[in-house]
Amino acid sequence: MLGNEYFWITVSLVIFLAIAFRMGWRSVLAKLDARAERIRKELEEAQALREEAQKLLAEHKGRQRDALKDAEAIIETARAEAKAMRVAAEQDLEEAIRRREQLAMDKIAQARQAAEAQLRQQAAELAVAAASRLIASNLDEGRRAALTDEAISEVNRKLN
Repeated sequence: MLGNEYFWITVSLVIFLAIAFRMGWRSVLAKLDARAERIRKELEEAQALREEAQKLLAEHKGRQRDALKDAEAIIETARAEAKAMRVAAEQDLEEAIRRREQLAMDKIAQARQAAEAQLRQQAAELAVAAASRLIASNLDEGRRAALTDEAISEVNRKLN
């Protein structure tokens, strides 16, 4: 066995592998440890990024909810203002219609009064003219003057 060359080749191969294994094992283990540490760091970084992304997503959703609430509040305010404006416009329109109606009624009353005054004046003028003709034809000069004065004073009294 000791003289056998296969034996010595096998022993030398085992010794070589043991030395190579011992020397290489440490570097392999160091490389594996370094790789494991790098992977661990990457996982921690990925976890931190994931947590930050979730935090940002939650903030974004919160802002979106707040924006929707603000938009709804703005819409409600606009609706309330529009309703108030419509009510005010309706009241203003009703008031304007009432004022115009009253103005028209006042103009009609003024026109009626003017027409009545004009009619009275014309009637008075006709009565005076008729009385003048009648008196002129039936009375003498003295009596005519007295009646004319009396009629004029009566007309003035009635008109005033």
